[in-house]
Amino acid sequence: MHKNTLKKRLRFGFSLAMTGLFILAVSQAQKIETIDGVRVVHNGQTGNWDKDSKVSLEFIRTIGEVDSEDENIIFYMPTDIAFDSQGNIYVLDSGNHRIQKFSPEGEYLTTIGNKGQGPAEFQYPISIDIDRKSSICVSDQGNQRIQILNPDGKNHKTIRMIDEPAGFIRLSASGQMYMSSRGALIGFGPGRMEEEAALPKLLKVLTAEGEVKNEYVEPKDFEEFLMNRMGNTIHFTVDKNNNIFVAFDYQNRIEKYSPDGKLVWRSDRELNYSMEPKTKGKMERSGGRVSIEQPDMNQCSNGIALDDKRRIWVVTLKRQLKDEEKVSTSIMVSMDSSGQRSMSQSVSGATDITKTDMYQLEIFSPDGILLGSLPLDHFADDIRIEKDKLYLLDRMRGMQFYEYKIVGK
Repeated sequence: MHKNTLKKRLRFGFSLAMTGLFILAVSQAQKIETIDGVRVVHNGQTGNWDKDSKVSLEFIRTIGEVDSEDENIIFYMPTDIAFDSQGNIYVLDSGNHRIQKFSPEGEYLTTIGNKGQGPAEFQYPISIDIDRKSSICVSDQGNQRIQILNPDGKNHKTIRMIDEPAGFIRLSASGQMYMSSRGALIGFGPGRMEEEAALPKLLKVLTAEGEVKNEYVEPKDFEEFLMNRMGNTIHFTVDKNNNIFVAFDYQNRIEKYSPDGKLVWRSDRELNYSMEPKTKGKMERSGGRVSIEQPDMNQCSNGIALDDKRRIWVVTLKRQLKDEEKVSTSIMVSMDSSGQRSMSQSVSGATDITKTDMYQLEIFSPDGILLGSLPLDHFADDIRIEKDKLYLLDRMRGMQFYEYKIVGK
């Protein structure tokens, strides 16, 4: 594990001062229009800079180490990270079907859960969040449920997902639960791998019983089942006022929604690559088994988070993966005659390559204006911000989280 003395600063400058000069810079760098009553921002490739104001990231440590002899910090395809009110860190170690709890300083504390179908057991869980009472909410995708655990890790409540696949969840400050279909391709049983009559909305608001009480975020129809699943993948985050911010992985779209689901604004930016899909993918059935080959689509973002200044941080791609950098995930889902489902996942390819120049962090103003960007030197599959700390996930290569401190705010 990297020591705290290893530090690296990534800097850029911008100004939030609403001066006449700043407004002129906006008019040059962005085109803003209103479409069907919605504010739409078309950003260029560069943001609005001001050398007199800077923000930087200070590298603190990595959480997780694939070459360690300590099994408690060896993760396999981790998917998410969360924090309790004491600042403890919870890593959802999906491939090992467990939650690893660490102190604010990154020291291992305990393990919660293991593989299984009973209380506080998991099968490839996809996401985790923690409410104000330190209850732990886990989307247990392989078992088609959301588990709510007490702070000690014991089962408190189970929400069975019958009509909806268990997707990616986030909790608002008020405890409201939101869920997207991100990753839900393997949340469907083999019998549900079929075209929908109408594409579902991408974000759902759930009751305490798991019922959908509201849904919004319009999908794009790619006119192919697998392309609709992959092409409408989103990352999202919730602010303290229950506003929702959405970044589309395979579409040039960043959007803000009000608490009642109204689209407030949409933002895009100039890219140096096409977003046209390359292949449609394919799906094969054999008995109770389903084999999936994902479509080949260019990706433009990979996570979204908010800092305490309401700035929007988005993981974006400067270029696409080279052939020698690619990894693939194999997923097998099967169901026996009794309806019991089992699944397995594995990753292969260039998993030993952890450094790359393809990712960056783009920072937007609260109204969708691109302010600037930070280059990254490693893979980044998701982002989370907790107070002044920023965490980036490398899911399939380093299988770890990078922890940074946001400074110069």
